[in-house]
Amino acid sequence: MHEIKPYLSPGYLLDKYRIDKLLGAGGFSLVYLAYHIPTKARVVIKEYYPDGWAERMPGGRVNAVSDDLKTKYNLGIKRFFAEVSAVSKVNHPNIVRVSNVFRANNTLYMVMNYDEGHDLRFYVKKHRSKLTQKFLASVFPPLLKGLQAFHDQGLLHLDIKPANILLLKKGAPLLLDFGAVQHFNIEGTAVQQQTLTLGYAPIEQHRHSNLGPWTDVYSTGATLYSCVTGKAPPPAPNRLEKDKISSPNRLFSRYSKKLLTGIESALHMDYRKRPQSPLELLDVCFDKTDYIEDGYDSPVVRP
Repeated sequence: MHEIKPYLSPGYLLDKYRIDKLLGAGGFSLVYLAYHIPTKARVVIKEYYPDGWAERMPGGRVNAVSDDLKTKYNLGIKRFFAEVSAVSKVNHPNIVRVSNVFRANNTLYMVMNYDEGHDLRFYVKKHRSKLTQKFLASVFPPLLKGLQAFHDQGLLHLDIKPANILLLKKGAPLLLDFGAVQHFNIEGTAVQQQTLTLGYAPIEQHRHSNLGPWTDVYSTGATLYSCVTGKAPPPAPNRLEKDKISSPNRLFSRYSKKLLTGIESALHMDYRKRPQSPLELLDVCFDKTDYIEDGYDSPVVRP
């Protein structure tokens, strides 16, 4: 019997799009490179496909794996739609643009612009703690301003890491991947949490409580930490038992004391002692002379 793969095959026609290939898979989604037939443009499509809850049927339809999980699966679609619809309204040059959201195959699809470049993970691996201060000052200030615009819409990203920051061949950094996005309420806390990345997720994500802008601040600080040390911080639960994080201050000769102190403040285990917003993190890490004030589309300084 022919086994049905969980992902859509190359050549599959999905609404006005043709699937080219699978780019990746996460806990709650599959990501494809695709072709928009009317405009002949390449796009990225994210499909809601919760691992362990869903199965692919002949023809491409997605079903819950059991009646017991059907309610969770359908609720997940509703939440995903609400968050993606909100993300699509955020218009900022350093946030990847969501161009379409639609239902098909009993699931949900989010279409994003396709931009060529390398993610920040590529540079961290290639240069191993030798990324320059100028490089970081060309990447993170515009990124933090984009994240602030995101927060201003009442949204949290909740999965900031090097793999989710794209550096374009020509132009600015882009924040990618909104699979974990949530609204936060008027008190500044998110209601529920679905996914996290070890090393980049603060302790409140592991505990599913007290999520807020400071949560993205921690993840951004962890991303900066990986840039200056070449590795992610230890997972937050491990830091609770014994804080094994090595101070980046030994790297004073390569980076400013302000930047390294700012990174340490962002990685504080107590969320109340971190910078409370992306713009506050920007102020504690970089001087205004380090970057172009309105350089949203400025080319990234190569390391």
